[in-house]
Amino acid sequence: MKLALKTCTPCRGGILPLTSTEVETYLPQVPDWDLIDSATKIERIFKFNNFVEAMNFAQKVGELAEQQGHHPELTVGWGYCKVLFYTHKINGLHENDFIIAAKVNQLSS
Repeated sequence: MKLALKTCTPCRGGILPLTSTEVETYLPQVPDWDLIDSATKIERIFKFNNFVEAMNFAQKVGELAEQQGHHPELTVGWGYCKVLFYTHKINGLHENDFIIAAKVNQLSS
């Protein structure tokens, strides 16, 4: 099933983060996202024409995050919004991170 069609499920911890092999199978499904911090996080920088557009996008990401119950770290500046995901409870990546990254990609279309 396409990631963008899935829904995030609550992660209560007590599970292992995705392995590097698992991460490599998900990454092609979220174009333009990069692995960072020893492949424990994913991020993407979205570019905009001005600060207002970047803030509007950040607001949309925030609303999506609330709907999915999975929240990113956002950094907003003039002409950009950086979105970073990882699952805090397991200090690494979970399928949820890729599901919501796919959904965020749809917001930027």
